[in-house]
Amino acid sequence: MLVLLTFVGPLAGDMYLPAFPAMAVELGTDPAGVQLTLTAMMIGFALGQLLLGPLSDRYGRRTLLLAGASVAALSTALCALAPSLEWLAALRFAQGVSAAAGIVIGRAVVSDVAEGPAAERLQGVLMTLTGVAPIIAPLAGAALIEAGDWRLVFWALAAAMAVMAAGAARWVPETLPAGRRQRGSLLGAARQVLGDRVYVGYTLVFSFAFGALFCYIAASPFLYQRVLGLSLAQSSFTFAAGALIVTLSSAVNAVLVTRIAARRLLVCGLTGLTVSSGALLAVSVAGLLDRVSALALITVAFIALGLVFSNAASLALARVSHAAGTGSAVLGALQNGMAAVVAPLVGLGGGDTAVPMAAGMTAIALLALAALSLTRAGQHEGYGSRASRTR
Repeated sequence: MLVLLTFVGPLAGDMYLPAFPAMAVELGTDPAGVQLTLTAMMIGFALGQLLLGPLSDRYGRRTLLLAGASVAALSTALCALAPSLEWLAALRFAQGVSAAAGIVIGRAVVSDVAEGPAAERLQGVLMTLTGVAPIIAPLAGAALIEAGDWRLVFWALAAAMAVMAAGAARWVPETLPAGRRQRGSLLGAARQVLGDRVYVGYTLVFSFAFGALFCYIAASPFLYQRVLGLSLAQSSFTFAAGALIVTLSSAVNAVLVTRIAARRLLVCGLTGLTVSSGALLAVSVAGLLDRVSALALITVAFIALGLVFSNAASLALARVSHAAGTGSAVLGALQNGMAAVVAPLVGLGGGDTAVPMAAGMTAIALLALAALSLTRAGQHEGYGSRASRTR
């Protein structure tokens, strides 16, 4: 159930992207106007996490989760009926705010009920899905659009969110007892979380890694079709293969984390991401990039991302299990903010070279390594008891 809660929200963000040209014609607008509906959703998604996460620390998980899932299903169905661009943008904002409940509260539930390696495994799966969803979404959306039109995408998402709401009502209990809820102000909880340097370090590592993924997402259509000369079908297959690699890497990490410390696996992942991105930049600048070298280096980067996503998020939230909703909210907001910033920057370098993508991935990987230095104070600390972490 938590997998569904975590996956559906991010999936809703990009699933309708292939229909942008048709939407512009039907709604009587230009590409920038249609893009506004995506921006509205992303802003709502970030704000929803910042709002609902801390509120769930204070009032409990279940009620907010059920309300968010129900409003998300309703607003998504209304998106399918939107008569104009203005209505669609407003409804997408409402969809983003409400759909954020699934991801931000879902992560908090894991911190409520699990700790140590068990929490690392669960958080790893959920975090990987948030990274895979933007890759899978356009592919799934394209299939639905071929079968109908862009409104069919929103009907399908509304059905998924209705299932999410019903499933949450049936299988997700209240996991935060009244005695463990935050009594102070929401701003006080945020200050407490952000005052933990180790948490901030791991959160920045995760956010920077997600930014590296979005460098790839933004540039990959141009890389595969213009630079490497792949057909549209070949590009789609390669794009989907990247999502599979990240998922498999996360699955392997779930096994390894029971034998190897999560921080050590995180360092391995960051090292692999930095080296592969740097090598991709070097061969691109040298004019030596071909299909074999590009796909091999991107594969290594995706394997590394699976390790980073899984472990950075679980280590961050383990530090603030006493305010897991707030910690999850800050992490999610930084993640989406990083994606929003890097995607257009990569496009400034043009679409006929892999250098902008590789340079962006390399720079962000180096920033992630720098952020890791903030976590040294906690690298020898165990998880300990829940009480010791809430002192």
